[in-house]
Amino acid sequence: MRSVARRARVATLASPSWTTLAPLLLRPSPSPSLALPSRRTFRTSSRAASSHVPARGEYKTLTATDIAAFHSFLSSPSSLITTIPSPTSAWPTATPEDLYAVNHDWMQKYEGHSTVLLKPKSTEEVSKIMAYCYQERIAVVPQGGNTGLVGGSTPVYDEVILSTEGMKDVRHFDEVSGILTADGGAILEALSNYLAPKGYMMPLDLGAKGSCHIAGNLSTNAGGLRLLRYGSLHGTVLGIEAVLADEKGTVLSVGMPGGRGGALRKDNTGYDLKQLFIGAEGTLGVITGVSIMTPRLPTAVNVAVLCVPDFAAVQAVFKETRIALGEILSAFEFWDQEGLELVLHHTGQKAPFEGTPEGGRAFYVLIETSGSNKDHDDEKLGSLLESLLESSTISDGVLAQDATQFASLWSLRESLPEAAGKLGKVYKYDLSMPVKDMYSLVEEARARFESQGLIQDGSIKTTVGYGHIGDGNLHINIVANKWDSRVEEAIEPWIYGATAARNGSISAEHGLGLMKAPYLAYSKSDESIDVMQAVRKLFDPRGILSPYKFLPTPKA
Repeated sequence: MRSVARRARVATLASPSWTTLAPLLLRPSPSPSLALPSRRTFRTSSRAASSHVPARGEYKTLTATDIAAFHSFLSSPSSLITTIPSPTSAWPTATPEDLYAVNHDWMQKYEGHSTVLLKPKSTEEVSKIMAYCYQERIAVVPQGGNTGLVGGSTPVYDEVILSTEGMKDVRHFDEVSGILTADGGAILEALSNYLAPKGYMMPLDLGAKGSCHIAGNLSTNAGGLRLLRYGSLHGTVLGIEAVLADEKGTVLSVGMPGGRGGALRKDNTGYDLKQLFIGAEGTLGVITGVSIMTPRLPTAVNVAVLCVPDFAAVQAVFKETRIALGEILSAFEFWDQEGLELVLHHTGQKAPFEGTPEGGRAFYVLIETSGSNKDHDDEKLGSLLESLLESSTISDGVLAQDATQFASLWSLRESLPEAAGKLGKVYKYDLSMPVKDMYSLVEEARARFESQGLIQDGSIKTTVGYGHIGDGNLHINIVANKWDSRVEEAIEPWIYGATAARNGSISAEHGLGLMKAPYLAYSKSDESIDVMQAVRKLFDPRGILSPYKFLPTPKA
């Protein structure tokens, strides 16, 4: 009878409304401190905070002669935008406003002063640009969709901005193996849309998917919402094409179709060079092409959001979910009461649960399953939810019935960064640590800010904790009234020391960029940093690629 009852419950999922897990009634659908390591040499750069950055390196200041050289390398007049005028009117003169978007990050936290934007349309054009910049010692910052959070893709001074925007084609797709090869400037969402009619999908999904470039994803080793199921880019990327910063603008092709040992899942010959470029943030070369494994698009998807009393219950649900759902579990996200209230205020949505949680606060878990047999997946998920209810591990929950409701439930999680940005200036921290320690850092942060009077005087409006439980990846969004050195000093470097004390990493998926480069010693030993510096110098001997970022400034 138990099995029959469970099947009867799952059968109700055909209803167009939300399904309440407790009390099992249908309701109308809602509207959609460690000491600072010796490696630290400078603090993070915030446009409005009085932080400082390393002094400008000994790089060439651009002249019209340099612009003329770039102009000669590019096949399209639209590929060159510069405020440096041409003595012969060979190119139009742009205004600073024309370069504003590429000189600033989307949070308006980092500001550069580049006078030129290059948008090459081929790897050959990138090669010519890099060879010239090497010869003249011109600093370059590669830029994709400029969706990063740590100042990695915006200039610090007047570096040349080398955008992959002009290179966005799909080069090849093997419908048998699922191996996709594309230009580095291909937008993640566009690749997903290309694959969907063929029954495939990209192995990563990000909130910025409509703007981010696949080369940027590789350069930051972006994780995203479904790393739990499909793994990291270190596992799914089969090949890269990158242009090096040397006298030839060498094009390095590793594991790409058509080359030696190209696009193979198994290739145990020599050093796996492509791995160096994944997560290198454009410091070793400019990625112009990628070959990547794509999984089959699931034909059965379920999304549920559960309400639990505390973070201990979040962990309990995760443990039971992995046991019960196994291979069909594709995402497991969490957020706190502050996060839910922030999103509801921003979007105007109704709360997915009726009433007020006991004690005025709760935690929320999103579970997604992806498979190929709906009856099988519904049975497994229904059994899990029944067990969680009977054990009182969860207090309430909702299940989505169609694609619209899938999106509505996901929006409770995905709208968090946008909602925080609408409330004020957001200090964003992307950290990883053992799951058991994740939320204690949020609580410690709130207590710290209160003890310093930053909450009482309105300097900090709220602190929100959310993230990917399956990856041990915590996102802390500290929403301030404005960019404020007092707030920044309360956060950094304390937050990195608190993360290190929990055996964590100061960057889980956003990268290091300008913001975290000085603090790498919280996560890596001196010996490791020395080797990284040596690798960087090997690939970029003149230090022209993304200077001031990624690694601490070398000791003199």
